[in-house]
Amino acid sequence: MLAHGLGRSYGDAALIDGGKAVLTRRLDRMLDFDPETGWLRCEAGVSIEDILETFVPRGFFPPVTPGTKFVTAGGALGCDVHGKNHHVDGCWSNHVRRVELLTASGEVVTCDREQEPELFAATVGGMGMTGIILAMDVKLTPIHNPWIAMESIRVENLDHFFEVSAQSSSFTHTVSWIDCVKRGKGMGRGIFMRGRHANADEVGHASALTKLIEVADPVMAVPVNGPNWLLNNASIRLFNEAYFRKHPKGQKNVLQHFEPFFYPLDFVRDWNRIYGKRGFLQYQLVVPKTSDNAPLRAVLDAITKSGMGSFLAVIKEFGDLSNGGLSFPMPGVTLALDFANYGQPLLDLMERLDAIVVEAGGRVYLGKDARVSRATFRRMYPEWEAWKAVRDKWDPQRVFQSDLGRRLGLVGGAA
Repeated sequence: MLAHGLGRSYGDAALIDGGKAVLTRRLDRMLDFDPETGWLRCEAGVSIEDILETFVPRGFFPPVTPGTKFVTAGGALGCDVHGKNHHVDGCWSNHVRRVELLTASGEVVTCDREQEPELFAATVGGMGMTGIILAMDVKLTPIHNPWIAMESIRVENLDHFFEVSAQSSSFTHTVSWIDCVKRGKGMGRGIFMRGRHANADEVGHASALTKLIEVADPVMAVPVNGPNWLLNNASIRLFNEAYFRKHPKGQKNVLQHFEPFFYPLDFVRDWNRIYGKRGFLQYQLVVPKTSDNAPLRAVLDAITKSGMGSFLAVIKEFGDLSNGGLSFPMPGVTLALDFANYGQPLLDLMERLDAIVVEAGGRVYLGKDARVSRATFRRMYPEWEAWKAVRDKWDPQRVFQSDLGRRLGLVGGAA
């Protein structure tokens, strides 16, 4: 069996062929909250959306959030999600304590960095393979209002991105859209966004777009699958050129509501349907930062030469914090890419990218992976054997399994 929250993992992390999916969304109670400290105790099916709706009006915000609010607290811990503020605040697990875990024996065990720390470490980023998360404490961040003081800067190439990133340490949240099909001197160009929660005297005004979204929200969705030819190298190049040129040279300063800043894709339900029936694969990597950023350049060069551009691509520097085990973030630079499913040519490209990432000492994000091989995974995550030993200690009968775990050799024998 396997716990299944809101199903936002892009690959096979929440699937189990021939097993039982335990739907946890109805574990949706908020059990306790201390407004003096910000500690919230909630069940694992409480979503980030639930937390936002309940606590933003009270002056609190999730400590870490991925690019969608449609993620449960249990899923956030199981994937050890990160966000735009990793360089300051780390991952979801860095703000969690007293995790209640239903183990394979039927016992409910409380674990965190003080109690059963090995089990907690294996659960963090463990993709649900240590047991069913029932509840946890998560420490919310105090805020003054729902606004984000944001600056956006047009960066001309990869070197310029790193210059701006180095100058943005005073901002809690940073990320950059990147044009992954541009070659030559413009390789790595994009729009760098940096922000922080607004001060008490910084209050924005709802834009016309925000008001339209509020009115149209019930019907904003992609109603049908797009044609497979819609997203191709030519259309992606045109879109990227227009998006890049739309931003004026230099810097723009705005007060923006947190919704479009953190969750731009959540406004359009079923946005994935623009890829057509073929669907898409995401490839998110992290590699250590080097003086010449050769691994990133090699990745971008391989993509441009393949003719299979990524429609959505973002890049960010992680902080120094790494949680070990199967947790994805590590010191370095992460790049997330969405590819229309071109079939075998795309799988071949991803294997070439795997080779670059492994050679650089990096890894891919299991929460978004659907195809990395067992041998490559073991080179990317050298702590896998220690992780598996803890998992097997608590689940010797291999009750908790997933298709991802089977593919990577994490829930069966060591072969």
